[in-house]
Amino acid sequence: MFKFIHAADIHLDSPLRGLERYEGAPVDSVRQASRRAMENMVDLAIREQVAFVIIAGDLFDGDWKDYNTGLYFVRQMARLAESRITVFLLKGNHDAANKLTKSLPLPDNVKVFAHKSPQTFRLDQFNVSVHGQSFATGDVKDDLSANYPAGESGRVNIGVLHTCASGRDGHDSYAPCKLEGLLSKGYQYWALGHIHKREILNKEPLIVFPGNIQGRHIREAGRKGCSLVTVDHRGSVSEEFVELGVMRWESVSVDLSGVKTEEEAFTQISSGLDTALQDAEGMPLAVRVLLTGETALDGVLRSARKHWTESIRALGLERGSERIWIEKVRVETTGLSVEGAEHFDGPLAELLAVIGETALDVDALNELQDELADLRSRLPAELHEAKFLASNEWVKNSLVDVQQVLLDKLTKPLSTAGKQ
Repeated sequence: MFKFIHAADIHLDSPLRGLERYEGAPVDSVRQASRRAMENMVDLAIREQVAFVIIAGDLFDGDWKDYNTGLYFVRQMARLAESRITVFLLKGNHDAANKLTKSLPLPDNVKVFAHKSPQTFRLDQFNVSVHGQSFATGDVKDDLSANYPAGESGRVNIGVLHTCASGRDGHDSYAPCKLEGLLSKGYQYWALGHIHKREILNKEPLIVFPGNIQGRHIREAGRKGCSLVTVDHRGSVSEEFVELGVMRWESVSVDLSGVKTEEEAFTQISSGLDTALQDAEGMPLAVRVLLTGETALDGVLRSARKHWTESIRALGLERGSERIWIEKVRVETTGLSVEGAEHFDGPLAELLAVIGETALDVDALNELQDELADLRSRLPAELHEAKFLASNEWVKNSLVDVQQVLLDKLTKPLSTAGKQ
């Protein structure tokens, strides 16, 4: 019995994208995310006493900015060498032979697959044959697996391949292959790379995309890690996912349907952030907040996006500056009984902007209070003592109502308006 790790798409030192810096954002905790995820992989290999580690392509993200990236990798491989753990490295489209102009001598425990034709490495102490072929260029369109050798009889055969398989959305069509072709080789496990989302293409034998080990942007959301594979004394193969990432990307959708006030909206948003943090089980988060639903606040949300974004970031900071990073706030709400309000332009857009800005400007609200004083004096005696009528919150809520009335009146067809 032995174990091995199957990882892919490490993209070492690739920057995390879409994270706008702002006061209190957890910059330091994510700057080295890909390195820390790799360290977690090495720690796992040593802790589980694995026989070997497979990296199925895209270790790097193209050529290094400097030699520190390569030196860091060598240092981590040396840690595995000290534990007598072999590493099988296949070059994918991002680290193809023609993309990496820099290089460093690698420790003897790192075996790099040739790029001119398939190559087989054998570990006789585990009765294992590992087959693979690196990319020669960054744009391989041929089915490399077609030339892989048939499985060797009486041994555990593992195929390593960087491929789009039959094609996946969001990924370039590199080294395409068919499931039937992989199965025909008679291997006991296929270690695939290139697709950044974990996917099991086949259960027996196992054909696995482990996904990348650390999400780099909102399209790489959720848990990220590797496959820990076990081969028992009968040669049966099983695998389990192990999370390696040090932070997660998540989308938090907040339904504001029926919400009329800013206070209600922030209560809903706070609840959504709390749920996301609870589900993260202590893992730091980079969050995209999606505001949805039919709400009277639609116009205010759209005309004061900066205010809402910074206010939501403040809600995140309240929960701990190292726990959550608000990547972006997207407004996908609709106004009450008004379709397409987000597409307005011209005078109507200006009107909505004025209303939205007024609702968020304390001085402007105070001026409105003064201008409404004469009207309040004409109210029935029983309402003169109503303090809420003299509050800025009431004025803001009234502006929302005014906005909805105006939208309703100004967006109706002329034929309908003429009949009223």
